[in-house]
Order: sequence, then C-alpha cells, then structure tokens
Amino acid sequence: MYKFLKNLSCLLCLIVIFGSCRKKAFDDYYGRPSNLQPPIYQVLQGRGNFNTFLAVIDKSGYKATLSAAGYWTLFAPNDAAFQKYFTANNTSLDKIDSVTARKIVTYSLVFNAFQTDHIADYQSAKGWVPTSAFKRRTAYYDGFMFGAGPDGANGVYVSENRNVGVYQYGDNNNKYIPYFYSTFMTAAGLSAADYNYFFPSSTYSGFNVANASVVNKDILAENGVIHEIDQVVLPLPSVEQKMASNSQYSVFKSIFDQFMVTYASDVNYTRQYNTVTNKNNTVYVKKYAPNLTFAPGNENFVKLEDNDGQRDGYTLFAPTDAALIPYIDNTILEFYVPDATQRTPAKLLTNMAVLPTNIIADLLNAHMFPTTVWPSKFASAGNANGEPPRFNTTTDIVEKQFGSNGLFYGVNKVQQANVFSTVYARAYLDPNYSIMTRLLDLYAKAQTSSPSLKYTVFMLSDAQLRALGYDFNTASQAFTQTVNGTTTSGGTPQAALQRILNINIVPTPNGELDDLSGNGIAESLGGEYIRWNNNKVSSAGTVEQNLTLNVIGSRSYSNGKVYYLSGGILDQASKLIAADIAANAGTSTAQGPYYDFYTYMVSSGAYNAGAGELLNVQLGANYTVFIPTQAAMKQAVIDGYLPGVTAGSGAAKTFVSFTYNPSSSTDKDLVTRFIQYHILNGISIAPDGKKGVNGVTFPTLLKNVAGDALSVVTFNQPGNLTIRDSQARTIGLVAPNNNSYFPATSNYLGNRVLLHQIDGYLRYTL
Repeated sequence: MYKFLKNLSCLLCLIVIFGSCRKKAFDDYYGRPSNLQPPIYQVLQGRGNFNTFLAVIDKSGYKATLSAAGYWTLFAPNDAAFQKYFTANNTSLDKIDSVTARKIVTYSLVFNAFQTDHIADYQSAKGWVPTSAFKRRTAYYDGFMFGAGPDGANGVYVSENRNVGVYQYGDNNNKYIPYFYSTFMTAAGLSAADYNYFFPSSTYSGFNVANASVVNKDILAENGVIHEIDQVVLPLPSVEQKMASNSQYSVFKSIFDQFMVTYASDVNYTRQYNTVTNKNNTVYVKKYAPNLTFAPGNENFVKLEDNDGQRDGYTLFAPTDAALIPYIDNTILEFYVPDATQRTPAKLLTNMAVLPTNIIADLLNAHMFPTTVWPSKFASAGNANGEPPRFNTTTDIVEKQFGSNGLFYGVNKVQQANVFSTVYARAYLDPNYSIMTRLLDLYAKAQTSSPSLKYTVFMLSDAQLRALGYDFNTASQAFTQTVNGTTTSGGTPQAALQRILNINIVPTPNGELDDLSGNGIAESLGGEYIRWNNNKVSSAGTVEQNLTLNVIGSRSYSNGKVYYLSGGILDQASKLIAADIAANAGTSTAQGPYYDFYTYMVSSGAYNAGAGELLNVQLGANYTVFIPTQAAMKQAVIDGYLPGVTAGSGAAKTFVSFTYNPSSSTDKDLVTRFIQYHILNGISIAPDGKKGVNGVTFPTLLKNVAGDALSVVTFNQPGNLTIRDSQARTIGLVAPNNNSYFPATSNYLGNRVLLHQIDGYLRYTL
C-alpha cells in the first residue's frame, strides 16, 4: 500500500511538472505579444489627455465595448475639445446625460479600423478604390422616432433605409460621419474653400472630421485605431432632419409630407419596440414615393454596395417659403386654379391637391440631386433630369449644412426646372392641354423641355383635338378617334396625332417665328412645312381644307415661344401629291400655273392612273416638285425634252403646241423622264436657307439604266433657292413679289411635299 501511494505521488508530481512545461510553451507561442497595444479604452487612459472623453464613454455604457475585442475607428475628442464644447454650450461634464454621452461616443465610433493609408479609400466589394471616400458609417442611429404618421402625436416610426419606398428590417439606418482628407480633396478637385463653405469657423488642416481637425492620427490599439480631434462632434442631421429644423422651409417640407410620404405598419419593428419599452404602440416605417429621386431620411445612399455611402451622398436645395409660395401660385397653379383670388398661401396645399402627382414630384425632384453637390462644382452637377443647380453660391444660399447623408442648402429662389420654364410647360401645367401633354411625353418632351433647343409651338387644346374626333381613353390608356360615330382606338389615331403634333412644333434656333407679322415658311419637327403671313398660319392640312388660322395670343418661355390659334389647328393633309398638283392646275379653259406640267404628268409613265398618284412615291416620305412655267415648258419642247409641235429649225425653231399624250413609246418615255427629273426624292426643301445651302446634291425620282438616281444640286439662301441640273444650268424659283417667301406659285404646301414653280426647266443627262 505504501509502495502504491509512493508511486502515485511520483506520478502526480510528473504530471504537474510536465503540465507546467506545456503551459509555459503554449503561452510562449499563443499568448498576448508583448508589443501588442491595449484596447482603445486603455490606450485613451494611458495617453492622459482624454479624461473627459473617458468619463463620457463611461456614461454612454460603451466602456466594455471599447475595452474588448473589436475592429473600430474612433475619432476621439481630447480634453481641450471638451472644454471648447462646454464653453460654447454653457454646460459641463456633470450635465451630460447618458443619452447625450451615447450620441457623442457612437457618432465618433466607426465600424472597421481605418488608418490614414486607407482613410480616403472607398471600401468596395472588389477592393480598395483609392482617394474616393469622405465618409464612414458610425455606430450611431436615431432608431425609433415619435410624433408622426397615422397615430399623430403618439406615433412611433422609423425612417426608410433604402431608396425609395423600400426598407429592410434589421438595418438601423446608421448615420455617416464626414471627414476631409487631403488625398481625397485633391483627387476630387476640391479645396479648403469647399470645406470652409460649411465650416467657416474651422481651419482646413488636410485631415478634418466635420468641424474638427485631427491633431494626432493613427494611434493604434488592440481593437482598432484612434484619431485624436480638437472638437466634440455631435451627430449631424440628415437632409430631412435639417429641412424640418427650420420653419422657413415649412412649405417645402409640407409638400413632401402631404403628397410624397406614406406610413406602413411593420410587425417586426412593432414587436421590437413593444419588447424594449413594454408599450403596445404600432410602429410604422416612413416611406417616400418611388417617383422621388431619393428618400431624404435614408442614411444609406443608394446601397448598390454595402459601403457606397462612403463615397457619395445626396444634396437637397430647400427653397424658403418666401420664394416657394409665389412660385407655386403663379407658375405651377396658374391654370389648375385659374381664379387668382383663390391662390393664397392659406390655400396652397389644398390647391396643390388638384395637381397630378407627377407635377408635384417634378417640383421636388428639381431640388433633389442624387450626388454630393460641392460648392465649387455647381456647374458640373446634375439632378435626376440632368439639370444643374441654378443657384449662385454667394447670393442665393441662405443656409448650408453638411449632413450625415448629404448636403443641405437653404435657397432664396426656386430651381427653374426645365419642365416648368420651357415651351413644354405651357401644355404640361394646364389641364386643358392634357392630350397634347401625353403626346409631348411620348414624342417630344426631351426636345421641347431642353433649354438649349429653341422651338416655336402652336398649342393644341383638348377642345380643338376633340372637335376633330380625337381623344384619350384613360381606361384603356389609348388614343382614339371618332368619325361619323365610329371610334378607332390605338395605333392609327396615335400615329395621326403624332404627325399633327410634329407639324405644330417648329425648330427655331434663331427665333425665326418670334414675329409672325411678316411672312415666311418653316420646316416643322416632322419635316413638313408651315407658312405664315401677317399673323395667319397655314399647314398642308389647312390649305387642303381651305381654312384660315389666326394668331390670337402668344407666350414666351426660356427656349422659345408658343402661339394660340383660332379657326382650327395646323392639321395634317390627306391628299396625294398628284392631287396637290391638280389643285393648282385649273382646267383647259381656265388654266392654272401648274396646268401644263399636270396634264403631261397624268398621261405619262410616271403616273398611276388607278391609284391617282405618281409612281415610286413612298407613303410617309417627303418630296419637292419643281414645276416649270408654261414658257419654260414651251422651251423644253423646242429643245426636245418634251414632245410637242414646233416650227422652223435650229435657232429659228419656235413652239407651236404641246403634245400632252404622245402615242410613241419614245415620246412617252421623254415625258416620264421630264416629270421624274423635276421631283426630289425623300426631301422637302424651301427657300429658307436651311437645307441645301451651298451646293448640296439631292436625288430625283429619275434613274438611269443602271438604276442609279439622277441628281440636282441646290443653293439655298433665305428667299432665294436655285437648282443646278446635270448639264450645269442654274434655274431659280419664279421671282417673288416684294422679296417675300410667297411667290404666287411657289412654296405650295402639299401632303409631305412642297411645290415650287421655276423659271426654267431642268435638263438631265442619262
């Protein structure tokens, strides 16, 4: 027994000895390295100048977090920073409660450790993107908020954390803290002026955190890195919170709240709130309409990547009530509430309720920029519609704030949105032009709402279009036309309306139609022409219908002018080209200026008698017909380019008569070639100096044996159009009266065709 106990004792001693050796070896290999820094809290203690901040950390309840494992960046205000804070706010450490302490600490605490070698880099999903970041997500979030939504003053809600109309439960909508590091500033083309614009009392140092300067950087700790700052930084407001904090933007905010915000109850947030507070409130998510550029309360930027808020944010320009109220009354509501006595500040929101939602969204979106609009970068920034902020950074900005999710500018004027300041606005802002607005949105919004493109627009009211049988069916979302009690829906009336719209929009880059008291001709957006003379206007359709349209009013916009007409609209034509020529041909006993050309044409191989139209004419294409005078056609007979009877020979040859319907195939071909060579294929050209200015070649309907089109060359100046044929002969239009665009027999408006009478004939060479 003794021997057994002795052996057991020896064995236990060996176990203790070997165990001690193994523990020493483990500690030597895996134990805490002697050069490892202590955690953040202990590092702050050891440096000796963060005593106040340490006390605030204790009050906040974050001592354990900053003393334990983790991976943080802490922007730590030193004791001197707190003395400035106490003096500026007439407070002291004793007066800082746990809520304020938590704000200070958590807003200074950034997820992940960032030394200055990466502080300006964007932490993308694919790796670091150098010198492109100026914000980091902090541990601070507002969480539950109170006093809004369906429950009013007793309401509890959380902000939307995505854009827009979307949220994700579990994302706390953490705020970002901005900083300004020299490498980012240089790469972005920014200077100290951009920083001081928002922080005028601070000095740009090359590494600033909000209004603070970093006075000691890259202080390493076991659980992260510390950057010492010389100011206490409280959580910055979001652009939504900043807008709400000042009553001078109350109307702007109220428009968001009344027309663009909804509250959706959420069972998860409700359960969480009830568990934490022991209350039974329903919790809502505050959601912004999806047709807004962004949700002003969203702290996460667009969230295409988890960290994209590091590199960009939003910008909100909030007009003051003094600027916004008269603008809404006089511009936005002018035609929706035509009684000016009803457009009062007290009725503003009530009146706005009659507006289509898209108009309200356009008003707000004009002031919302999906990027950071730095003060020095106004000219290169754009809102969702690509429009720059039209504000002067010196005279138009009444307040500015660098926020947690973007930049806030209070402005003393309203952003002049293109849709409200261009010719597009005249229809868009008037319910009496709803059909025209739909057409513009489909076919010409980009052009007519561009301030860099100039247009003249002849207005098409709903009443005028409905008088012609056109309408829009909101139930089927289709354009319609009713003729003799039969309604057609869909593509056919829509195509007709598109053509009508294009006729009534005229590109006028030099203000060519600003004064219609003279006379002239101009090409519309659709390639068809209109004419004007002494405040009367015509299109091919009105000529065809023998209508006279009078200008009864106008209004100027930033990119052109609109006119109101009486007597109808500039309508489309329906006749065939042959019928347009016939309209000026007259009869054998009362011959018109086009009689000889027309009579030859209808008996030629260029004409399809069954269809009543010229051959090889394509539906929807444009043409120009040059019609020689009778004297010129007589000369063509003498010269052998048309069949007819002549007397004499050589220089003494004279004209006797036309042979309109020759019997020989040779003469028939002669007529066909003559007709075809006088028709430009695929283009309408007027003497307006626009097309074919300095010797431009255009094809005719005539082709050679190889199938190639024969051409003529035009020289076009305002009021003077000449044509050079293939034998280098130059022919002009019949001389106008009083140097106008309106010679009696030229510039005739036909169905996608212009008819001009020329003082000679065109010779071809096959």
